[in-house]
Amino acid sequence: MATQPCPCGYLTDPAHACHCTPNQIKRYTSSISGPLLDRIDIHVEVPAVPYEQLAAKKDGEPSTAIRQRVEDSRRRQLERFAGHKGLYANAHMGRKLLREYCSLNGESESLLRQAMAHYGLSARAHDRILKVARTIADLAGSSGIEAEHLAEAIQYRSLDRTGMR
Repeated sequence: MATQPCPCGYLTDPAHACHCTPNQIKRYTSSISGPLLDRIDIHVEVPAVPYEQLAAKKDGEPSTAIRQRVEDSRRRQLERFAGHKGLYANAHMGRKLLREYCSLNGESESLLRQAMAHYGLSARAHDRILKVARTIADLAGSSGIEAEHLAEAIQYRSLDRTGMR
C-alpha cells in the first residue's frame, strides 16, 4: 500500500513547497481508517532520492550479506516455532506466544509504554511492534529484544506518529 503525505504530495519534501491547507491535509489523512493502519506492520516514509546519491559510485552492503542475514533470521524463527504446528514466522504469533518470545527488559518496556501513551497506539499496534521488534532482533542475531530493536520497530509506525489516524 502506498499513499502521499498530503493531496499535493509535497508535505514532507524538502525540495518542494506544499500548498495544501491544514484542513485539506487532515481530510486527506483521515480517509485512511485506524483499523486499516493497525493491520499494516511497517509504515515507512520514502523520500525522493537526489540525483547525486543515485549517481554516486559508492557500493552498499552486498546482497549476499543481506541474504545471509535474512536466511539466518528465518532459520531462528523456524527453530523457535518448531513445536508449534503451522507456525513458522514471528508475524504469526498470537498473544500467548508474544508473551513467551517477546519479553522486554525494563528499559524496553518503559520505551514501549511511553510510545503507546504518546502516540495513542492500539493493542493491535502494540502487538505488531513486538513482532517487528522480534524480527529486528533476529536479524541482528540477538536472543532478546533490546531497546534499540524496539525503538526501530516503533519508528516503523510512522503513520501512527504523524497523525495519519
